[in-house]
Amino acid sequence: MTAHRQRFEQEALPHLDAAYNLARWLCRSPTDAEDIVQEALLLAFRSFDSWRGDSAKAWLFAIVRNCHFSALRRAASHIRLTDTIDDDTTTTPDALISADSPEKTFIATAGARAVDAVLLRLSPEFREVLVLRELEELSYRDIAAITGVPIGTVMSRLARARAALKTQWLATNGRTTDDLP
Repeated sequence: MTAHRQRFEQEALPHLDAAYNLARWLCRSPTDAEDIVQEALLLAFRSFDSWRGDSAKAWLFAIVRNCHFSALRRAASHIRLTDTIDDDTTTTPDALISADSPEKTFIATAGARAVDAVLLRLSPEFREVLVLRELEELSYRDIAAITGVPIGTVMSRLARARAALKTQWLATNGRTTDDLP
């Protein structure tokens, strides 16, 4: 194994699941997310020697984000003949792998689905900063580097995204987020 490959595997590959998570939230399709992450990893591997940043995770996320927007531009230039089919049915249901009771699993899964549905209704800019901050726990500085906007813009988008999430949640579910399991 070459030193280049070994270093790439040590620095970038630990963030593979998080990169897929970001791609999944950006494009809403598991299959498209896999394609985006694969393309991003190839680009990252090819340009890894030129990376000089502090955070391999933020650097990889920026590449994933750019690959997503490139895929959107490519898709916009082609006529889509079919709608995207949500193929989440291929994953193993949580109830089959959970040690909790079926009731607890159902309640937790229902709550997660409700949050997912509300998140998907947010604008891509809001959803992006929420996922990067709240799910991936990135710093404002890293989010700013990934999205290419100033830190102040990240902070204001995040505040507006949280407010929009709360408004959407209340409108959809008629209860506060404190009622979640």
